[in-house]
Amino acid sequence: MDSTAWDDRYAATDLVWSAGPNATVAALVESRPPGRALDLAAGEGRNALWLAQRGWDVTAVDFSAVAIERTDQLADERLGADRDRLRSLVADVLRWEPPPAAYDLVLVVFLHLSAPDLTVVHRRAATALAPGGLLVVLAHDRSNLDGGYGGPQDRAVLPTPADVVADLQGTGLVVQRSDVIKRGVDVGAEVHHARDCLVVATRPDATSERRGDRPSGPAG
Repeated sequence: MDSTAWDDRYAATDLVWSAGPNATVAALVESRPPGRALDLAAGEGRNALWLAQRGWDVTAVDFSAVAIERTDQLADERLGADRDRLRSLVADVLRWEPPPAAYDLVLVVFLHLSAPDLTVVHRRAATALAPGGLLVVLAHDRSNLDGGYGGPQDRAVLPTPADVVADLQGTGLVVQRSDVIKRGVDVGAEVHHARDCLVVATRPDATSERRGDRPSGPAG
């Protein structure tokens, strides 16, 4: 889908996604001290807004002007005197290049593109990560087609953890976690389970290098 199609989708309803942050993102980040964060393909800004409310200085990027307008509206409503903690940008993450080593946290959450395009985004996300920073990549896993619920039905845009880890090879990041995780999805009175691809990686700082941490190879 191009940006116009996403503009139409966002314009058709008050919120396409939930008002709160993704639960996996929240669990991974909530204990980290606030710093500078980048949310790539941020949508309506649910993760970016949550981070800003917790003291992070956040840049939210999405190619849908309607989504970014909604992010700005929600930021006006929720952040009050801290409104300047969130900056938004209408840009295609395939063309926009973030500044190198500028962020303590980079999120790539439910961005589904062809494998070559995802590689570009993942490697740029890695480049944007400062020493000591955390990269979180979360997507519908390829196995969700056969064993999960919802999500894109095109195998070509569904990664596996091994795919993401391969994208990060040579970037200097250390992979901390590489898993397929289950996520509950409420559908009426029933609960279904989606299967998500999760990769968490860090860029070593001077302390971790002294401990002997090294960039990781493929993980299962």
